[in-house]
Parts: sequence; structure tokens; C-alpha cells
Amino acid sequence: MTPRRVGDIDYHLLPGTERKTTDIVIERDGQVVVRPPAKLTHEQVDELVASKRFWIYRNLAEWRDLNATAVVREWVNGEAFLYLGRSYRLSLQTDQECDLKLKEGRFCLKRSLIDEHGVDAARKAFETFYAAKATRRINDRVAFFAPKVGVMPKSVSIGNMAYRWASCSRDGKLNFNWKCMMATPKVIDYVVVHELCHMHVQNHSDAFWNEVDKILPDFVERKKWLKRHGAALSV
Repeated sequence: MTPRRVGDIDYHLLPGTERKTTDIVIERDGQVVVRPPAKLTHEQVDELVASKRFWIYRNLAEWRDLNATAVVREWVNGEAFLYLGRSYRLSLQTDQECDLKLKEGRFCLKRSLIDEHGVDAARKAFETFYAAKATRRINDRVAFFAPKVGVMPKSVSIGNMAYRWASCSRDGKLNFNWKCMMATPKVIDYVVVHELCHMHVQNHSDAFWNEVDKILPDFVERKKWLKRHGAALSV
């Protein structure tokens, strides 16, 4: 990505593609990312970004409002953690062999993990838990939806994707953020279908959303939930 600036707007320019339209996206970390057609010069992209400045201002303001709800963890008994859209309370356990388990409606975390190794170790325990659950569930949902979308992914992987929920490479490799497992099942399905449909259409044009709509007619509702609650899906 190439950093550029137009007026008071900083954006990252992705390599041009054979697409006919320019895709402007506000990423989950607040970065403005632009993917243009290959035929456009940098100066032409600058002009386009400038022409969309009010749309960018509005969406950046929305991003700031949404991220005001970002979670600040204290790692104490009773703190809430999401799993499949439901809230579970944290219970610090003195006598527990494994680092973390979900039992009887609570996330049971080994207390010594924090005492001896700090909160980073506790976060890692949750990441490991969510990643393991995501590997099974997301692979199952990809297998369920891929025939409906009419595609066959080359591979499916789970990892830490920072501020992205998922991605689809041009050769059909799908990547998903383990944080997806904090969302509701319906929203997880939306993320899966979203990436599968990118195997047909790489951009976010009307043609792409038409593909999503064929599989999930209520995708707008699911998309809004993710936008509204996304900042809170974190450990």
C-alpha cells in the first residue's frame, strides 16, 4: 500500500486492478483504503478521493462513534466475554489445569496465568480458544455455503487479522479472523458468504452485493450488526 494525502485526507492506495470502478473502504482501524482501476493515474485517484471527501468525512465520523464502544479489559471476576453473540462471565480459577475453558456458562481462566505471565498470556488463552472453535465452525459453514455460492475455495485458514474480519485472495484462499467467533452465528455466516462471493466479484460493486443477496436476503441487517458491535468484539 502506498500512503497518499489529498487535502486533509490521508489514504492508502492499493495496486490497480482490471476493475472498472474504484473501491473506497474505511478499514476497522480507521484507515482509508482505495483500490482503483489500473488505468487511473495517481493524480486521477487523488481527484476521485477529493470528490468523495464528504462521504469519507461522514464514514470516519461513524467509525469514531462506533469505536468509542471499544472494550477496555480489567481481567477480574465477572467481566463479560462474548462467544457466538452471547455474553459469558469470567471466573478466575485457582485449581485448574488447562488455561481456559467454557464451563457451566462461565469462562474459567487459570488465575496463575495472569499472576505469573500477565494479561498478554490471558489474551493468548482466549485467542487460542476462539481460534480452535473458529477452525471447526467456519470450515463447516464454508463447506455448507460454497456449493450455494457456486465456488470451491482453495483453502481456509484462521488467524489474527488485526482490523480485518476476513479476506479472499485471487486464487481462492480464504482467511478469517478468530474474533469472528465473538459474533452471532448469523453474522459469522454473513462473513463467510461475503468472502465466498468475492470469489465471483473481487470488489464491493452492486454486482458483488447482488451475489450476497442471492444467498442472504437479510445481509444488510447482518452487516449493520457487525458494523455496530465490531469494536466490542475483542479481548
